Amino acid sequence: MSSIRETAEKFNICGNFRGVVRLSEPMASHTTFKVGGSAPLFIEPADVPSLIFTLRTLKEDAVPYFILGGGSNIVVSDRGFDGAVIFTGGINTITDGDGFVTCGAGAPMSSVVDYCTAHALSGLEQFAGLPGTAGGALYMNARCFGVSVSDVLVSAEYVDALTLETVAYRLNPADWDYKKSPFQPRGKDSLQNAEHIITKVVFRTTALGGVQKESIEAECRKYIGERVSKGHFRYPSAGSVFRNNHSFGMPSGSIIDKAGLCGYEIGGAQIAPWHGNFIINRNNATESDIKALVNYIISTVKEKTGFTLEPEIIFCGIE
Repeated sequence: MSSIRETAEKFNICGNFRGVVRLSEPMASHTTFKVGGSAPLFIEPADVPSLIFTLRTLKEDAVPYFILGGGSNIVVSDRGFDGAVIFTGGINTITDGDGFVTCGAGAPMSSVVDYCTAHALSGLEQFAGLPGTAGGALYMNARCFGVSVSDVLVSAEYVDALTLETVAYRLNPADWDYKKSPFQPRGKDSLQNAEHIITKVVFRTTALGGVQKESIEAECRKYIGERVSKGHFRYPSAGSVFRNNHSFGMPSGSIIDKAGLCGYEIGGAQIAPWHGNFIINRNNATESDIKALVNYIISTVKEKTGFTLEPEIIFCGIE
């Protein structure tokens, strides 16, 4: 295995890479939870060929990698990572045609929704205010106000990390479920050494014409307002911590609330007093604080109700 600095130098001297390369990048600034140590090597490819070059170089040098989108659903270890972080934010173009919106995986969902609004394209209003990127939303099959990404998905493209080829994917409803996608590895959610790296997402929309632009804007404001009223933006967080399980008969947040856990704190992490399914970084929380609080919630809810909550946030980095 080459040293991190030797690997980084290959990006600086090679004409096949466009983008940004940095050493010892603090990850707290790249996640909505605002926690985590550093990435020894941080790479932001500006296009798909540069992403493929990145994957090839890291493979040749036996450097493990982690795929980072908007950082809105992850908790990075206090010790950071032991290899490279590949940030998809540079692959972020957005175009439209024939009722479809095509965006790079690194395009923020807020930018995708803003683009649709500006062009009077309806269909993605429920995702207004959603943090994270299009690729991350696809990976998690994000669900907002009763609509899942798979409900509006047409197709996608990804790079196969084994062959380094770009592969087209067309929606097959059988591949998808509640907050599950075919891009998640079986068994657990992980972006460490991912085999399929999403590069492009195509959404289905309806062109309403310029006269309907104000109605689209009003719908977006409504959903953003609901997020604000639910306290999504009061403190750093990763949104919903646990998946809902309909067999439990109520949302996870209500179960946690009824267990008397709202407001409970460990270190700088707190279960939001106003929403049981949010953990907030209230006072310089660490990854260890958040993980301990998640485990406490799981064990307490199990003891009081018999239900086993399933986290949807992803803990990543050095254990």
